[in-house]
Amino acid sequence: MYRVSYLLNVQNREVQLKNNAKNHSAVNNFFNGLMYIRTFKNKQNMSRFSHLIFDLDGTLTDNTSGIRNSLLYALEHMQIHGYSENMLEQFIGPPLQWGFSQLFGLNERDTKLAVEYFRDYYSENGWHENEPYPGVYQMLEDLHFAGVKMYIATSKLEKFAQRIIEYFEFDKYIIQLKGADYGGENATKATIIADLMKIHRIKPSGKIAMIGDTVFDIEGGNRNAITTIAVTYGFGKENELQNADPDYFAESVEELYEILMGSIF
Repeated sequence: MYRVSYLLNVQNREVQLKNNAKNHSAVNNFFNGLMYIRTFKNKQNMSRFSHLIFDLDGTLTDNTSGIRNSLLYALEHMQIHGYSENMLEQFIGPPLQWGFSQLFGLNERDTKLAVEYFRDYYSENGWHENEPYPGVYQMLEDLHFAGVKMYIATSKLEKFAQRIIEYFEFDKYIIQLKGADYGGENATKATIIADLMKIHRIKPSGKIAMIGDTVFDIEGGNRNAITTIAVTYGFGKENELQNADPDYFAESVEELYEILMGSIF
């Protein structure tokens, strides 16, 4: 159970984060400029896609602080020192188990323990040390009114990811979120995407797209024979994304909006 004072702090931060995201002037100007298009089209389906599967961290929200602080907490408790800043940056995006084993060289037993420490901090603080990228609310709303069916596929533990989308009110646009299970056995992006498509009887098609900021997202989409869109404003490295050969690139939420909604200008 969360303490009352903790809940009040979370609620106050929620208001602050939502105001920050919604009041970003440059992004608001961009989306306000599209209002006449929505009215003229009477909110008919303008999107070139029928189904969209979004990654969460680095695509819809910036959870850098929460993930970093959770990682530092875990490393301190595991008495791991001497790591580089680059290692911390590489940790954000892939499944936790992969990060601790591949980046920090932990064996299976220590990886499980490090994941537990990470989740101890994340469950209390890290999940809400987070904010949506400017323009994401408007993009999801417009896609929703355009009739696009939207889902989230994330390597984050599913209960944390669900808490985040409810906190930021994304859940009113998202049909289903699918995340990693507790043990991480089904945490690969390809598996999570495949599960979502199977549950909702979505057949591979160019009208279905996976959107994400890491090679795991692009590889996952490719393995499921759907369109892939790489966003470069998140945590992934641009050269690695280019090597993964996505169908589209977006350097900002505005560019992503234009790709998803088709040639509307």
